[in-house]
Amino acid sequence: MFAQQLRQTPVRLVVLAIGFLAVNAAFIGPLAAMVNQGNPLLSLLTLVLGVAAAVAEVWLYRWVIRKVEHREATELAAVDVAALRRGTLLGLGMFCVVMLLITIFGGYDSLSWGSFFSVFATAGLMAAVAVIEEIIFRGILFRLLEQMTGTLGAMIGSAVVFGGLHLINDPTAFWGALAIAIQGGLMLAACYAVTRSLWLPIGLHFGWNFAESGIFGTTVSGSSNSGGGLFHSVLDGPTLISGGDFGPEATVFAVLVCSALTLHFVRKMRALSKTEAQELAAV
Repeated sequence: MFAQQLRQTPVRLVVLAIGFLAVNAAFIGPLAAMVNQGNPLLSLLTLVLGVAAAVAEVWLYRWVIRKVEHREATELAAVDVAALRRGTLLGLGMFCVVMLLITIFGGYDSLSWGSFFSVFATAGLMAAVAVIEEIIFRGILFRLLEQMTGTLGAMIGSAVVFGGLHLINDPTAFWGALAIAIQGGLMLAACYAVTRSLWLPIGLHFGWNFAESGIFGTTVSGSSNSGGGLFHSVLDGPTLISGGDFGPEATVFAVLVCSALTLHFVRKMRALSKTEAQELAAV
């Protein structure tokens, strides 16, 4: 009976989302508790455990999709190192641009050295975070919503949920949640819609988060357990310029930079759709 219900897309969406949210809590909570300890050995252990958690998440998703949907998870097939590298470099570069704009407009108060070993711990945490969040929000939520509502509906719906769940970090940060929905939710959904693979979004997600915490040492999405970085940055000024307690993702600069990439992906989506329509018409 339950197996028959799982064939229905809405039921499958709810079951898979709840299941992997539980996986998220099981993996990310303990890792987040380890990143701020300042112990070199613990930092290296966090890196190893974070990468192991990311690998386990990929394996689990493939296994679940094979059992539940009776297909291979082509969206998370063999590791695409090139896509991961491109996404990571793109995420790093975009966040550096955001910090440059914050500095230009007077939102940077001070910069000091952080912790070298915390960088390793943060990398492990962010690797696990990037994989599990892309699985939940793009691999499950976007993909199954698209089957019910189409691509546009899936982009908007998954972005709203993506932003809304970040209120868990700070229930009062409504602007921060909206900014996350616009910049991260729409951008990563459009990235997946173009590539139909989770590897580029995972790399982009990781690169952005790692630069935010692992390099600049700023708050990630209002979370108090987002790791430490090579530097410790203090931002000051209006929320739209500095991000306030939520961190740089609540700045207008993050919204603008990510929206520019979103528009690029949307243009590619439209070009691909036009090409496919022309090919069908020629058959």
